[in-house]
Amino acid sequence: MIKRIGVLTRDCSGVNAALRSVVRTADSHGIEVLGIIRGYDGLIDGNFMPLDRRAVSGILNQGGTILKSARSRRFLTEEGQRKALETIEKNQLDALVVIGGNGSLTAAHLLATKFGVKVMGIPATIDNDVNGVDFCLGADTAVNVALDALDKIRDTATSLERIFVVEVMGRDCGYLAMKVALAGGCEDVIIPEQDFSLAEICREIQEGNAREKVSWIIIVAEGRATAAEVATAITMLTGLETRIAVLGHIQRGGRPTAFDRILGAKLGHAAIEYLLQGKTDCCLSLKEDRIETVSLEIAIQPKKLKFEADYRLLKILS
Repeated sequence: MIKRIGVLTRDCSGVNAALRSVVRTADSHGIEVLGIIRGYDGLIDGNFMPLDRRAVSGILNQGGTILKSARSRRFLTEEGQRKALETIEKNQLDALVVIGGNGSLTAAHLLATKFGVKVMGIPATIDNDVNGVDFCLGADTAVNVALDALDKIRDTATSLERIFVVEVMGRDCGYLAMKVALAGGCEDVIIPEQDFSLAEICREIQEGNAREKVSWIIIVAEGRATAAEVATAITMLTGLETRIAVLGHIQRGGRPTAFDRILGAKLGHAAIEYLLQGKTDCCLSLKEDRIETVSLEIAIQPKKLKFEADYRLLKILS
């Protein structure tokens, strides 16, 4: 029997849509929901807020998370984990729904395997790097937010006849960089998953300049290099004026796209339905318009993304 659950979140667009769906689906089954403020720190401290249908009204189109989010160093300790378990037991939480990326889901897996807590994960990260999951909440919105900024940068690059190096998020994963580069018609992209040659990039720029190609945009994932490093090297090797733009945290915000709102609605609903079926220690995944479960043991493993085909297409079209 599940009578009361807790839900905690990370921050990215689409999370509020999933939270709304979790709460309203739970309500339809007579299940009480407690929102956990500031993630695992809130779980350790017992920082909760009751969530009913009215509490999640009007949040569908909001970016971020109404429950706030924080990285919890305390949960990495044995003491922090024990306190989290005490809070779960004290507040009679029958299950947890965890909406987040690899860090959040790894902690959920620990609670399930070490302490027997019933958990259900909803993948939410702009890097789209949860293993066994095709689409994570927030990734589609992040691509579109970055693309909107890139389109504006291109206007300037074309008008001023400049080379621009645009840095996007992606510490360990090039998903966002590759999708933005391909959708934005960029000339090159630098990502963690593949080697790159600044000498080759500069050779192509010089050849293009000789053909009177007057603007150039290169996307850089922050985990592979910085825009400043790449721009400085290009100017030194080509003698051409180069500008940088670092998009930063704007990529994590913004009103969620229709895709992320619908995905959040489906994942939030499925989280409750699967918990009621006795599923636990799982992460949800959209597969051909069906929501399936992936074990958290698999989901938290490094995801091996391949971008060779996308990169070849980018170079053909550039």
